[in-house]
Amino acid sequence: MTQWNQVQQLEIKFLEQVDQFYDDNFPMEIRHLLAQWIENQDWEAASNNETMATILLQNLLIQLDDQLGRVSKEKNLLLIHNLKRIRKVLQGKFHGNPMHVAVVISNCLREERRILAAANMPVQGPLEKSLQSSSVSERQRNVEHKVSAIKNSVQMTEQDAKYLEDLQDEFDYRYKTIQTMDQGDKNNALMNQEVLTLQEMLNSLDFKRKETLSKMTQIVNETDLLMNSMLIEELQDWKRRQQIACIGGPLHNGLDQLQNCFTLLAESLFQLRRQLEKLEEQSTKMTYEGDPIPLQRMHLLERVTFLIYNLFKKLLIKLPELNYQVKVKASIDKNVSTLSNRRFVLCGTHVKAMSIEESSNGSLSVEFRHLQPKEMKSSAGSKGNEGCHMVTEELHSITFETQICLYGLTIDLETSSLPVVMISNVSQLPNAWASIIWYNVSTNDSQNLVFFNNPPSATLSQLLEVMSWQFSSYVGRGLNSDQLNMLAEKLTVQSSYSDGHLTWAKFCKEHLPGKSFTFWTWLEAILDLIKKHILPLWIDGYVMGFVSKEKERFLLKDKMPGTFLLRFSESHLGGITFTWVDHSENGEVRFHSVEPYNKGRLSALPFADILRDYKVIMAENIPENPLKYLYPDIPKDKAFGKHYSSQPCEVSRPTERGDKGYVPSVFIPISTIRSDSTEPQSPSDLLPMSPSVYAVLRENLSPTTIETAMKSPYSAE
Repeated sequence: MTQWNQVQQLEIKFLEQVDQFYDDNFPMEIRHLLAQWIENQDWEAASNNETMATILLQNLLIQLDDQLGRVSKEKNLLLIHNLKRIRKVLQGKFHGNPMHVAVVISNCLREERRILAAANMPVQGPLEKSLQSSSVSERQRNVEHKVSAIKNSVQMTEQDAKYLEDLQDEFDYRYKTIQTMDQGDKNNALMNQEVLTLQEMLNSLDFKRKETLSKMTQIVNETDLLMNSMLIEELQDWKRRQQIACIGGPLHNGLDQLQNCFTLLAESLFQLRRQLEKLEEQSTKMTYEGDPIPLQRMHLLERVTFLIYNLFKKLLIKLPELNYQVKVKASIDKNVSTLSNRRFVLCGTHVKAMSIEESSNGSLSVEFRHLQPKEMKSSAGSKGNEGCHMVTEELHSITFETQICLYGLTIDLETSSLPVVMISNVSQLPNAWASIIWYNVSTNDSQNLVFFNNPPSATLSQLLEVMSWQFSSYVGRGLNSDQLNMLAEKLTVQSSYSDGHLTWAKFCKEHLPGKSFTFWTWLEAILDLIKKHILPLWIDGYVMGFVSKEKERFLLKDKMPGTFLLRFSESHLGGITFTWVDHSENGEVRFHSVEPYNKGRLSALPFADILRDYKVIMAENIPENPLKYLYPDIPKDKAFGKHYSSQPCEVSRPTERGDKGYVPSVFIPISTIRSDSTEPQSPSDLLPMSPSVYAVLRENLSPTTIETAMKSPYSAE
């Protein structure tokens, strides 16, 4: 079943989440029509490889053309129209930046996997609950409502300013008319009436000026309150959601809504600023004692300018007037001087112009693709003396500076990245990622570069939720409650992970009891194993993985002989093993485990083929496959058949000549089991043996001799 088919079977509350991240960047129609093809492509790799991304984009358009040809035969006019429009949009939007479409599709697929994993969880974790609280949604609606109300109010003051202009023009006309009258006419009754009319008009003009300025003051007050309360809170929540998303958590597409709110406010404030400038022109043409414009306009203008400046500092304003060259300068640790012994500079093009072409939604953006940090030489000592943990606990910050000139305003802007870890060797990558996880789980502060001077503890429930995200985002399937319970038991003595805290040292620095590695090193090696060697089996849910030996025996003891399960090794880094159950002649339950397979072995032989071809030599020396049913009762071939890479291996006789006269040969895994043993067999008994070699041995040696040889210490790895 494709991932998309699984998505379509979700409950409506999960389908609503899926609907949020499909838009014109990647329309849902394309996801639906090309589901299998899309899932078979490596979009994640293409997002960092321009050549690969270009090929995939071209192939995507070819697939769309094929679909157009198919629906044209069916005469589905609506679908034909939509596909033509989508093809045109995709080609125009991503032609100059093919890697962006790879990023978009990769994110969508990742988010689908996360939602599928969440749907399989008994409850949402505490972090995800906090991101989806009803109070947050209510505040979002309130923000949008208030922004809309402010925009409407500014439109009303626009009409007021126009009315003031018309009223003043009429007053000016009447006043000049009186000035041109003869001296004799100025003493008659008509003249007196005209003067009274002018006085009434002046009173009305004064009242309207005061009323308009009062409305403008109210708008500024409401905007100020909105920006410094709900809008800032909404922005902080979005930043927190970004922190969570960067460590595998749920993606939230709330940035477009935020950008719309900031842009509407900026447009309203610029409009208000122009209205204040018009009032100044009117006051210059005609003023009087008690005129409110000279008294209030300058203060209002300063407040409006200050609000505009603060809006621009959030970098979320999208105005056509900004669509010209705006340069951005990148630097590292700009405001930091004493945090660590290592100093870096950025090499490459660190000043670039923002461009609409590098964005998918018409916003100005810039991408620094080829910046490289270079460590500066320090007289304080050699970096080689620094331990791995010391290096991976150093946090650094990338700063971006720009200057915008708009409507006579010059605005200097500066923003910084979330903390980053600089590594000098790929071996430091796992611990560096652990630092990023711990930081973003434990704090909302986006710039605490001394965090690891005294790292706080994290709640176990939050941490386990993030561990599940690592699996859902990186290998396509999250962890269920049983798997999380096993991890909780490994981290603590508790069997429940709903309470308690965990220290940074326990997570990443202290070795597990009796082991030479930490919990995180063990878990990260499993992620790497899944990604590179058993990914399809993991996604299908056939790898139980996280189960203790004790729980393993409890699950298998009452099952049919030949029932087996797949478990990650607790003693070997990046190892996976299988254990099966059978019965002795007297009915005693026996369990057998093989030596864990690591990436070296799995690189030579696919794991599904190992499960299919695995053999044991029992007491009667007849090789047979003991693996019959995947726990709880799934026939082995039904579970893994689609993942077999070749036909089952048959033992070849020496007389069966293969290519160029050689005897055909393949490698199969074989173990020996002694009939008098009820303990799991030694992992070192597992040996790869060519079927043809085994056939020769059977013909030339007695069963006793073969068994004696396989028990020899020289046969072990």
